Amino acid sequence: MFVELKGVVKQKYTWTKKYFTDKYKDVFNKAYKFTRAKTAKAFGYYPYYLDIRETEGTNVLIGNKKAIMLGSNNYLGLTHHPEVIEAGVRALKKYGSGLTGSRLLNGNIYLHNQLEERLASFVGKEKALVFSTGFAVNLGVISTITDEKDVIFSDEMNHASIVDGARFSKAPVQVFGHNDMNKLEDKLISTPNEYGRFIVSDGIFSMEGDIVKLPELVAIANKYGARILIDDAHSLGVLGPNGDGTAAHYNLTNKVDLIMGTFSKSLAGIGGFIAGEEPVIDYLKHHTRTIIFTAGLPPANTAAVLKALEIIIREPERRAQLWNNANHMKKELRLLGFNIGNSSTPVIPVIIGDEMKTFSVWRDLLDAGVYTNPVISPAVPPDRSLLRTSYMATHTREQLDFCLEQFAKVGKKQRVIRPN
Repeated sequence: MFVELKGVVKQKYTWTKKYFTDKYKDVFNKAYKFTRAKTAKAFGYYPYYLDIRETEGTNVLIGNKKAIMLGSNNYLGLTHHPEVIEAGVRALKKYGSGLTGSRLLNGNIYLHNQLEERLASFVGKEKALVFSTGFAVNLGVISTITDEKDVIFSDEMNHASIVDGARFSKAPVQVFGHNDMNKLEDKLISTPNEYGRFIVSDGIFSMEGDIVKLPELVAIANKYGARILIDDAHSLGVLGPNGDGTAAHYNLTNKVDLIMGTFSKSLAGIGGFIAGEEPVIDYLKHHTRTIIFTAGLPPANTAAVLKALEIIIREPERRAQLWNNANHMKKELRLLGFNIGNSSTPVIPVIIGDEMKTFSVWRDLLDAGVYTNPVISPAVPPDRSLLRTSYMATHTREQLDFCLEQFAKVGKKQRVIRPN
């Protein structure tokens, strides 16, 4: 059999497919039958994995065409800040390009420890733990801190990393309606008292741009003895008196047990962290598979995040400008007649509804020099396809008004707004 399989690999694709599917069920069948992406490419409506050749933060070059970026999570515009770049270069020269090992064994450096101390202080917690990706934080933490004697309560619009973290846990999962605190309480009431209760929610919801009703959630959690994890991926640098997140925004930092954050948005890098009480973080540090069995965050990235955090604290005017830009766009998009849902943050959905119409609007906007993100089911409900737009402190008013002009033209052409 080994010889036969070795020979099959050398044969043509069509013969390989036939060899397996005639006699056995082939695990690749689902891949062979997947044609949706190829069809979209053939008709010019494939919006993913675009080949960005250059980026200046608010501008990108796709092929030989420039577009204004309205799809990035670079909220404070720090990815091109000279101090952030220089900090990364210095660490690259000092430590090399990578650590080639788990933090548990040989991949832990002083910069990781320094970043953890500063993050814990920033979000008002005793300790923090840095991971190599934000996805790995939720995947690892949720599945590690809960077991079969616990129940996870998760908002239906939570990020995929939360969904997968709950899936990998041994705990049963109760999904409640989006920001529906009555539904959450109903599910807590029906949970036997011998089970631990763990509520997980995004701070800013990444598709709709609304904020968790944290005061109500905290009151319910206290009533039923539940612990709380808030995912501040899109909140750090955006919400809070110092950009310190959702809990600080509501003055409820001491009521939220775990604060999760990522570096791939306002902090201008990649990676993530969890912050909370020292015993809990120490437990996670020695039990979470997604930190124990993966390489440490590269030095250049770690140093860049440290510098970005310093700038967030030092330059609050960036956050003020971000909100000025976001409020301008919310006001003007509504005046144009677009449905932007309940957004109350710099994440502003332009809700189209129909999936094909969403792709058509996306295509016309990109041709006009405006980069947006089309989002369809299952990331949103089937009848709520949308263009996800997000804004930066570094967008100029000239850039934003150009984008609004293109939105108006395309919206009228595609009949998703009423002509004036």
